[in-house]
Amino acid sequence: MASMCSGMAFTLQERQILGIHGLLPPKVETQDTQAMRFQNNLKKMTDPLEKYIYLMGIQERNERLFYRVLMEDIEELMPIVYTPTVGLACTQYGHIFRRPKGLFISIRDRGHVRSILDNWPESNVAAVVVTDGERILGLGDLGVYGMGIPVGKLCLYTACAGIRPERCLPVVIDVGTDNETLLHDPLYMGLYQKRDRSQAYDDLIDEFMEAVVEKYGQDTLIQFEDFGNHNAFRFLRKYREKYCTFNDDIQGTASVALAGLLAAQRAVGKPITEHRVLFLGAGEAALGIANLIVMAMTESGVSQDEAQNKIWMYDKYGLLVKVSNCQCEAFVHDSPGDVQSFLDAVNTIKPTAIIGVAGAGRLFTHDVIKAMGTLNERPIIFALSNPTNKAECTAEDAYKLTDGRCLFASGSPFGPVTLSDGRVLTPGQGNNAYIFPGVALAVIVSGVRHISDTVFLEAQLTDKELAEGRLYPPLSNIREVSVQMAVKVMEYVYAKGMAFRYPEPLDKNGFVRATVWNTQYDSFLPDTYDWPGVNFSPKTKSE
Repeated sequence: MASMCSGMAFTLQERQILGIHGLLPPKVETQDTQAMRFQNNLKKMTDPLEKYIYLMGIQERNERLFYRVLMEDIEELMPIVYTPTVGLACTQYGHIFRRPKGLFISIRDRGHVRSILDNWPESNVAAVVVTDGERILGLGDLGVYGMGIPVGKLCLYTACAGIRPERCLPVVIDVGTDNETLLHDPLYMGLYQKRDRSQAYDDLIDEFMEAVVEKYGQDTLIQFEDFGNHNAFRFLRKYREKYCTFNDDIQGTASVALAGLLAAQRAVGKPITEHRVLFLGAGEAALGIANLIVMAMTESGVSQDEAQNKIWMYDKYGLLVKVSNCQCEAFVHDSPGDVQSFLDAVNTIKPTAIIGVAGAGRLFTHDVIKAMGTLNERPIIFALSNPTNKAECTAEDAYKLTDGRCLFASGSPFGPVTLSDGRVLTPGQGNNAYIFPGVALAVIVSGVRHISDTVFLEAQLTDKELAEGRLYPPLSNIREVSVQMAVKVMEYVYAKGMAFRYPEPLDKNGFVRATVWNTQYDSFLPDTYDWPGVNFSPKTKSE
């Protein structure tokens, strides 16, 4: 009902007709005044978690006001409603809980998932974000506390791409948790049991997917979020040809990282096919990025083998070489020599770019950064792990240890860095929000039923969208970036016969912009009008 509330902006007539006159102070306020009060209250708060709780409370009471303020100050508030503060909110979910947002489906509900979906008050859902809470950001297994992630993602669907909030459904699948702290926490809100890893888990996910499509349609977008590595790839392979689904940790992260690399190649003046990339981490994010880089390289004319040979991976067991026991066969190469550390790997492989997605903290050491600066005139350093304290290095270290020559991006936000010569460098944030809202908007308005990796290859930021000197445009432009991306992806899916919504819009730009939701209040007055020329008086005999 949040979208039904205008607070003190209800007019006198609306208050009288709705039966709420006298329940509000006499003043009728504009949304401008409400936004000013909202913003003033936020400015008085210094604790990010306090801001998160306040913002979520406003979202519950006045959805349109919440999104207006979020959109007007997206650079300041995205780190609150999403990374990194949402991670802190997830760890404290049972302690800051006010009211449920989204659906909670447990392993005990097998056989009854459809009836749970029927309890959701909105019947026209277009996008579902689902997690089982096993791998929340860099924080690990948080069970049902992971609900903060789909809620936060869907906030960005609306704020960044104008997807109507009532068409978005956040879901947590509760199959237990292996987090011993939560299992002994009296305020934990999920099942007190270890994760069910039996066939029953797979059966529940199957039932969930079938129930969503049965209720909301074959073109319902289902985004998987923060599943464990072992399940993320498995479900993507299992469902991608059957449902309209994608995994943001694999495909969204890959696309935004590739966008940063493509921007960096313009700055370096070296095509992507000439780059050598060394990953720190070999999980779902690393494999997703690596596969998309290979796709981009092959699109530029090199063979797949040649592209794969330009990509190396280093995980907690060391450099992945032919004797390694892993599932990353495409990126396992002959040993290049004695490599005992990540610094050794950098000095041996001589990468043009290092990409950190290990979630293990400051592993791009000063020596690693200096080595990259020695090997490359413009080293590319992407510290993409979230939240901020898990980033592989800080923006300050990356810039200062390379004399401002590096091209840096991070997963969490870092502030501008002032160098000793007075230059101020603004780090780019490789935020998935540049990609997934625009892709989701295009998928929804086009009626796409299956999402291929080529869609994410198309979903790249163009020269026009990139501000000079930055790898990513300012977050303040993200609504326009998302709309332009949606138009571009929409053109692609229609050209490739992937769209199922007909007739095909001729003016796709105009069509997308007409679809985008706005934050203006609806009128709650009934639609009243006259019938011109109609006389309701009985006719006299003379007539």
